[in-house]
Amino acid sequence: MRLWQPLVLSLALAGQAAAQTAPAPSGLNEDAVPQVMARAVDEVIRPGYRNMQQSAARLTTAMKDLCADGTQQTLDKAKSTFDDTIRYWSNIEIVQTGPVIHDNLFEHILFFPDRKGVGLKQVQALIAKADPQDATVDAIAGKSVALQGLTALEYVLYGNGSDDLTKQKNGFRCQYGAAVAGNIQREAGEVVAAWEKPDGVQASWKHPGPDSEDFMDNKEAVTALLGILVHGAETVRDQRLEQFYKGKDAAPRPRMAIYWRSKNTWKSMAANIEGLRTLWQKAGMADLLPADKKPIADAIEANFKTLLDTVPKLNPDIDVATSDAERAKLDAFLATSRDLITKISDDYGGAIGLSAGFSFSDGD
Repeated sequence: MRLWQPLVLSLALAGQAAAQTAPAPSGLNEDAVPQVMARAVDEVIRPGYRNMQQSAARLTTAMKDLCADGTQQTLDKAKSTFDDTIRYWSNIEIVQTGPVIHDNLFEHILFFPDRKGVGLKQVQALIAKADPQDATVDAIAGKSVALQGLTALEYVLYGNGSDDLTKQKNGFRCQYGAAVAGNIQREAGEVVAAWEKPDGVQASWKHPGPDSEDFMDNKEAVTALLGILVHGAETVRDQRLEQFYKGKDAAPRPRMAIYWRSKNTWKSMAANIEGLRTLWQKAGMADLLPADKKPIADAIEANFKTLLDTVPKLNPDIDVATSDAERAKLDAFLATSRDLITKISDDYGGAIGLSAGFSFSDGD
């Protein structure tokens, strides 16, 4: 199934409708496409998933050590390893296409947002029930996605009652947390295995055309990469920032922020942005621009830098970060995130001939 065909068709139809008023696009540098796709796969996507899987393996070990020992030292180690896993996952979660969306693997690793708190209630109920049969990787894998991933493990380590982790050895809460970590490791391993298969998705992505299962030509392949950038940037704006802060005229909802309990909200968001910039830079996506459009690449680079320079200035405590005194920083961050989406979707997409008269980010 060619997942990007409907999108390319929409692009073509929209381009035809706007042909009377829009100037002709500068065009895609097709000669650069094979190298860009190869670098995206080999230097960004595959290593990103490998790093995530290896971090999840270390997290599983740290959780098992915590369960066996139950000391402040092993708890601190489990928390720091959890933080690392959040960073590695946030770096590669921007790739929301390919094997990670098969069989709901993405949701198994990260269930978010939980707008009505249904997932949280499920985690709390399972911990309260404390049935040992629920504390295995296989048992967790068969349950609701809300019970399987990183947000569930965050509650284990940082939520109400987490002080029990140092009060008893091999308690249910810790065993459940270790099972969740093991499940995350296994799910990440499935994604890694899919991307590492030489004649699988990596070959399909590197060689668009009749033999590819994903892209029938170079334009479809580039559309996929552009989609990662646009939708990744939209995720940062919509599901990460605007999930709890929509601007100065709306009341902030800090407890709706991702990873607020572990104070990983900004670290995760920074890793998301860093993942987007890594794809942009290492894949060499600026090479797809015609020579007269290179300033667009400079503008995108400037947006990435501004966002990444802003994050360390934001208070890791989301309750404080959304206070009246801090809102100017959030407003600036929000404005830059919106500008980044426009520059990638409209300016860059238009320059390579993929968005004439078409709003890529909205899909209409």
